[in-house]
Amino acid sequence: MKNKIIIMLAVSLTISCKSVSQTAGTPIDKKATKETVALYKNLFRLKEKGYMFGHQDALAYGVEWKYEEGRSDIKDVTGDYPAVYGWDLGRIENQSDKDLDGVPFDKMREFIKQVYDRGGVNTFSWHVNNPLSGKDAWDNPEGTVASVLPGGSQHEKFKGWMDNAAEFLLTLKGSDGKPVPILFRPYHEFTGDWFWWCKNTTSAEQFKALWKFTVQYFESKGLHNLIYVYNTSDANVQTEADFMEYYPGDEWVDVVSFDIYQGGDGEKQDKFVADTKRLVTIIDKVAKEHNKLSAIAETGYEAIPYSKWWTETLTNAIGDKKISYVLLWRNHGWNEHMNPPRMHYYAPYPKNVSADDFKLYYKKSNTLFQKDVTKFKLYK
Repeated sequence: MKNKIIIMLAVSLTISCKSVSQTAGTPIDKKATKETVALYKNLFRLKEKGYMFGHQDALAYGVEWKYEEGRSDIKDVTGDYPAVYGWDLGRIENQSDKDLDGVPFDKMREFIKQVYDRGGVNTFSWHVNNPLSGKDAWDNPEGTVASVLPGGSQHEKFKGWMDNAAEFLLTLKGSDGKPVPILFRPYHEFTGDWFWWCKNTTSAEQFKALWKFTVQYFESKGLHNLIYVYNTSDANVQTEADFMEYYPGDEWVDVVSFDIYQGGDGEKQDKFVADTKRLVTIIDKVAKEHNKLSAIAETGYEAIPYSKWWTETLTNAIGDKKISYVLLWRNHGWNEHMNPPRMHYYAPYPKNVSADDFKLYYKKSNTLFQKDVTKFKLYK
C-alpha cells in the first residue's frame, strides 16, 4: 500500500509539469534545443520518402575488426554508412570507462560527434544494472522498479546512476559546439520477462511512474537534446491494447517502437514476417492517432544465412508502412562466450552470403542511408 501511495504521488507531481497534448513534429521537451526540434520535425518529413537504416555500434567494430578509423561493415559492403547509429549506456552507472559491450565511452563520444557532423542520427539504449540486487540488467526480481521510485530503498542510488548518465550525455557535442540530439530508448523490451523493468515483475502503474520520473529528472539536469522512444519486444504483444498497456501518455513519448528478431528458417521465418507485419501495423496506427514517429528499434537474423533476407524477408515484413527507421543489432563476430560459441552478427559484411542482396536493398528508393539523410540536413 505504501508503495502504491508513493507511486501515485510521484505520478501526480510529474504530470503537473507537463502539458496534456502534443502536436505532430513537436518534441515532448518544451525546452528542447533548436537542433533537437529540427531533427524531430524533419524525421516526420523524411518518413514520407522512406525509412532510415541503422546499425548498433556501427563505427566501433565489425566482423574481424575493431576501432579502425572511418570503417563500418555497412560501408564495406555498400560504400556508404548507415543513417542511424545505435549505442548503449550500460555501465555508465558504475562510471566504467567502457560500456557493457566493451566500447570505451571516450571513443563513443567521438563517434557520436562524427555522426552528427555528417548529418546522421544517434540513438541510445541503456542496459542499466539492477540497483536492488547489484547484478546486471537481466536480473529480474520482484520489486526492483518500486525500489528506485521516489521513497524507494534504492531511489538515491538510482538518482546517482542517472547523474552519471546525464553527465556523459551532456558532453555529447558536435563540432559546432551544440548538444547532439539523441533518440533515447530507456527501459526497452519491457513486454518480455528478462530485464528488471519488464512487465512480469513490474505493474503498468510502476512502469509509467519510472518513465515519467526519468524524463523529468533528465530535464532537470539540463538535458534538452533527448527524443524519447517507447519500446516493446514482440513478446506478449498481440493487439494494440497490449502495446499501449504501459504507455506513459502522449506528453511523455516521442516515438513508438518494438524489437523483434528472427530465430531460424522455415516456420520461424514465416513467424518473423507475420509478427513483424502485425506489429508494424499496430505502431503505424498508434503513431498516426497519437502524432508520433514509429520505428523497429532492434531487429535481425543472426549471421543472416538466407541470401535474400534483405530484399525479400525484411522488405516483405515492413511492407508499405511509413516507419522512421529500422536498426539492426551489432556485428560482434566470433563470440566464444555464447552457448554454443558462434558467429554473432546481424548486418552484412563482405563475406556474408547476403552481401549482394544487401547492395540491392541499399539501392531501393525507400531505404535511406547516410548519403540520403546528409542531403536532407536533419538538424536545420
